[in-house]
Amino acid sequence: MNENTSKSRTAATTAGKRPCAYRILRYTPNLIRDEWVNIGVLLFDPGTGERRLRLIEERDEYNRVRRLHPQADETLLRALRDVLQDRFQSASARGSNGGTANWQQLLGKWDDTLSNALQLAPQKGVLAADLDAELERLYADHVAMQRPASRAGTPGSHAQMRAYCSQVFRQARLWERIEKSVRVSEFTFPGDPMRIDYSYRRNGTRGFLQNLSVTRAPADAKLLAYTAGRITAKAALKTEFAAITDVTLEGGNERHRFVRDTLHDAGIEPVAMQGFAVWVAKLKPLLQ
Repeated sequence: MNENTSKSRTAATTAGKRPCAYRILRYTPNLIRDEWVNIGVLLFDPGTGERRLRLIEERDEYNRVRRLHPQADETLLRALRDVLQDRFQSASARGSNGGTANWQQLLGKWDDTLSNALQLAPQKGVLAADLDAELERLYADHVAMQRPASRAGTPGSHAQMRAYCSQVFRQARLWERIEKSVRVSEFTFPGDPMRIDYSYRRNGTRGFLQNLSVTRAPADAKLLAYTAGRITAKAALKTEFAAITDVTLEGGNERHRFVRDTLHDAGIEPVAMQGFAVWVAKLKPLLQ
């Protein structure tokens, strides 16, 4: 194979991709022992300053940290995402070109700006065509809990449900129109760690979508109902809510009835995952 052929194949392989960098976030409560657990991924484009951040958020992920570090500061970990996002946004606002230099300087001063228990692994490069998709891949490789393959029909976790819903939004070409991981603290109380998975705006209405695992955490329906009430009371726009459930809610199942009635009383539409693609297809023309 000659040099020109090699260059052509390399160009074809990297077509549509841009050079990016990522850093793994580590929780290291005991610096002397130098033992850590990966808790998140920061992915960014050094040229534009565009970035994506994902940190652990599910109960079993925090339980994993506690198994490794029984004295882990969960309050610190739950507040970390908002702290980082606020600092990055502040740094970006102070500079041009997305404030790239400013917030990368912030990363360079990590030990001075955040707890010593939180560290960044050395920076590595990666080619990415889609930052969101690449973030999911990196998170799965470096942070997510390794699970055995599920048998067919086994309900998925919140993370698995979100991955499916994200895929549906991308296939419907709505991904760029959807807000992701929306803070609810502006509607509830400062420090509230909850986030709504997706949000959209249409004709003076703001919609909110939350994944709800009826099989694993039916009690989350009460939390969502409470949060929906707070959002409705404080939001400047008219609101609408939907809960994407991992199973179809059946009337003969007591747990399903509890979830269905709780959502209904709060004005939240239940949408089973198996019908989510059809639901999104109906939503699409309303967002265009």
